[in-house]
Amino acid sequence: MTYVIAEPCIDIKDRSCVDVCPVDCIHEAGRLLVIDPEECIDCGACEPVCPVKAIFAEDETPANWKNYIELNKQFFKDHPGVKPATKS
Repeated sequence: MTYVIAEPCIDIKDRSCVDVCPVDCIHEAGRLLVIDPEECIDCGACEPVCPVKAIFAEDETPANWKNYIELNKQFFKDHPGVKPATKS
């Protein structure tokens, strides 16, 4: 299981999650941040600090935002080697 960043992050990109991520697995993808499922260690540190409640454990992602699971994964397939988002 990994964590997923969903729709509430669009155009917000607060970066509190980036600041607490111990493995730098959060990346900027245009209008939102995404989590690399291959790098995420499932620690959950990012979820409680998100001010817009956009981060979910993959299996707890609300039904209306399930498409963000694939969106997060696809970003890393399309952009191999992308650098992590910078801390705020």
